[in-house]
Amino acid sequence: MTSVYDANGKNVACTIIEVGPCVVTQVLTPETDGYSALQLAFGERKEKNTPAALIGHFDKANTMPKSKVLEYRGMNLAKTLGDTVTVEEVFQPGDKVSVVGTSKGKGFQGVVKRHGFGGVMQQTHGQHNRLRAPGSLGNSSFAAKVMKGMRMGGQMGNVRSKIRRLQVLKVFPEQNLLLVKGAVPGHKGAIVSIEK
Repeated sequence: MTSVYDANGKNVACTIIEVGPCVVTQVLTPETDGYSALQLAFGERKEKNTPAALIGHFDKANTMPKSKVLEYRGMNLAKTLGDTVTVEEVFQPGDKVSVVGTSKGKGFQGVVKRHGFGGVMQQTHGQHNRLRAPGSLGNSSFAAKVMKGMRMGGQMGNVRSKIRRLQVLKVFPEQNLLLVKGAVPGHKGAIVSIEK
């Protein structure tokens, strides 16, 4: 993440995303596939680490193997197989986009960090070493079990996350960069999908 100053002099937190250039590896049409979409490929991949079926798929588009292949419906771009899609063709400053990615994994966390529990805090009633404990979990004799959905400690993060309505602040066509307002899911260098 970084920050820029807007027209009013306010410091705005933003994220720089490298967008492409992406290669069109398949054009889906309603006649052959039942819907219209463009399949775009991004990133680099060694040929020795690419399955033979994917090598043939990329050869049809006359391109080197790519690390990520995604399908986008409703793109109003007149592109054919092997064409390149750049950032300035799709995005303009002021557009609202959604960014999909995998959030940072935080491992096994307790209830204070995972769900915002307060803990015991004042250490009353003999709470000797239970400051960050969740407290009572189960019911009385009826049900006699822990109910589904009980907020407890567990794996946190590392899930698919979608951040909606992020504003595009600036487009850098020479470097294929996109500046969006706010944070996007994932660590530095993570691959995300941007939907308009």
